[in-house]
Amino acid sequence: MRKKYILNGRRRALRALALITSAPFLALSRRVQASFQAAHHLSNGTFRNNYIGQITKSFSDLMRWRRESPDHPLLSFSLAANDPAFLRNNRKEATLTWLGHATLLLQVGGVNILTDPHFSDRASPFSFVGPRRGTPPGIPLDELPNIDIVLISHNHYDHLDEDSITRLLRRRADTHFCAPLGIRQWLARVGAQHITELDWGDSVRLNNMQLTAAPCQHWSSRAPWDRNRTLWASWVVEKPGFRFLFIGDTGYSQDFSDLGTHYGGFDVVAIPIGAYEPRWFMKQAHINPDEAVKIFQDLRANTAVATHWGTFQLTDEPMDEPPQKLHAALKAAGIDKNIFAVFQHGETRSLARFTETKKTN
Repeated sequence: MRKKYILNGRRRALRALALITSAPFLALSRRVQASFQAAHHLSNGTFRNNYIGQITKSFSDLMRWRRESPDHPLLSFSLAANDPAFLRNNRKEATLTWLGHATLLLQVGGVNILTDPHFSDRASPFSFVGPRRGTPPGIPLDELPNIDIVLISHNHYDHLDEDSITRLLRRRADTHFCAPLGIRQWLARVGAQHITELDWGDSVRLNNMQLTAAPCQHWSSRAPWDRNRTLWASWVVEKPGFRFLFIGDTGYSQDFSDLGTHYGGFDVVAIPIGAYEPRWFMKQAHINPDEAVKIFQDLRANTAVATHWGTFQLTDEPMDEPPQKLHAALKAAGIDKNIFAVFQHGETRSLARFTETKKTN
């Protein structure tokens, strides 16, 4: 059994192998329910972060933020020229495509992995209100290759979109969904049949790759009454000679230096750079570009792609500000901007060439 690494300095959970399944390539390590729980599990059934506990904001804080928010225009960014036919037929070349916000298509080992799929016009439970999309998806959902695995980071509406999930399932009913604890029921309700729900530190083996749910610092909710009742996670994707980390949403925390120490580095990491203002309200849950660079360093990463910007107007910074601030932070840290890259919406890069930039800079 692999090492458990809940990384707050205390081991408070028991582990055992629970493995017998007829699904091909599936080998799942599950927690054994003990008389006590891991530190990020609370007795009321909710979850907390490793280093700051739960993130809570009062209604008055929310109203203050909305009252003081500037009125920035909704921007639309140009899409990269792409070749969806190549991606649909690709079985050999490892590629990474940014489709917008936190949605990435990772092709590795002939497997198509999609993160936090969002192709709808709004990040909202409603079609007529809520944050509206400024930049269309880099590639329309119907032009994507069939998706083998979907990774879900948490249940916020800009990361877990019902219409996008149901459209993916109409295209391929046997897509396998990996999600943090508590999200299985929601996925099953919208029609997913193959679901693996993991706690931090748990792994599953699918399609000759190991997928591990890892800690990050955030919170969860889809309604006023369910705050922190489902877990949030980043995702490690590993195959021989390659290690990738997807971070959907996070505040800055020691979790990332812990991960860097535990894994000894990553080939590619996806790090959010937007939705960070005002800092008094957003800092615990959303990193800014300066903190994104710190996380890149903490993870001992070779290369990174910037996500979570330029798609929705979610917070108070202008939509085009995050890449500018990222470039300034990279310059101050002496890191080449080609190593921590800002993709165009819809841009595909060969991972072999992308990761080579670390060696040539």
